[in-house]
Amino acid sequence: MKMLPDFSPFHSSWKGAGPRVGVVMSHGFTGSPHSVRPWAEHLAASGYAVRLPLLPGHGTTWQDMATRSWREWHRAVDDAYLELASECDYVFSAGLSMGGTLALRIAATRPIAGTVVVNPGLVLDDPRAVIVAALKYVVKTTPAIANDILKPDQDEGAYARTPVAAAHQLKKMYKDTATILPRISSPVRVYKSTVDNVISNASLEFLRSRVQAPVDVTYLHNSRHVATLDNDAPEIFSGTVDFIQKTVAALAGHGLSPAKDTAHEQA
Repeated sequence: MKMLPDFSPFHSSWKGAGPRVGVVMSHGFTGSPHSVRPWAEHLAASGYAVRLPLLPGHGTTWQDMATRSWREWHRAVDDAYLELASECDYVFSAGLSMGGTLALRIAATRPIAGTVVVNPGLVLDDPRAVIVAALKYVVKTTPAIANDILKPDQDEGAYARTPVAAAHQLKKMYKDTATILPRISSPVRVYKSTVDNVISNASLEFLRSRVQAPVDVTYLHNSRHVATLDNDAPEIFSGTVDFIQKTVAALAGHGLSPAKDTAHEQA
């Protein structure tokens, strides 16, 4: 049975013993928190503080999204990071698709313990991307890129149309993020679907070429693009907890607490 998408943000407080750990999360382009809510809920149930904002222009109308800047999307996730950094010893970033791009931006501009991304975007494969700056004045929308999911009866809660002006903003964010990826100094775990009809392997290869920190890749063989709602979701969820636990143990063993360094954003 298909459940109606929940566009609302997700928030949980840290609970449990030991170091206080938080995870700032982001959904994808034209989507909503619904696409990663089960992931956020699993992390909250594991005791972590979680912030999953609704990105500006999302969960409303495509017309609203067409008026938004990519810097607004980044700011929403960055503000959520700052909330967590004020109360946690360690903060991780995580995201799906464009949310993965935003998670990587946070890792490049803030003190992050580690990052987990699912099918992250960094390269626009659509040949129309070359002319998208001009195309937005001619064509307002294109068909949706939503619901690339193998598992039946799933709905990520994305728009039925993609605003071309927003696609131009996405291109700008990809370009800007590419310049700061080498700043990432903490480990990155990537979950990549072997069949992804939205983002090709070019984004993963670009990530590997630009990030000097350890990048661990796990391939998903039974999911499509929105893997956080697909058959391999349990592997992502448990793997994220395992990654966090091992990373925190290693940092704590060296007396390091990245979230306590609240230096200003570098980009």
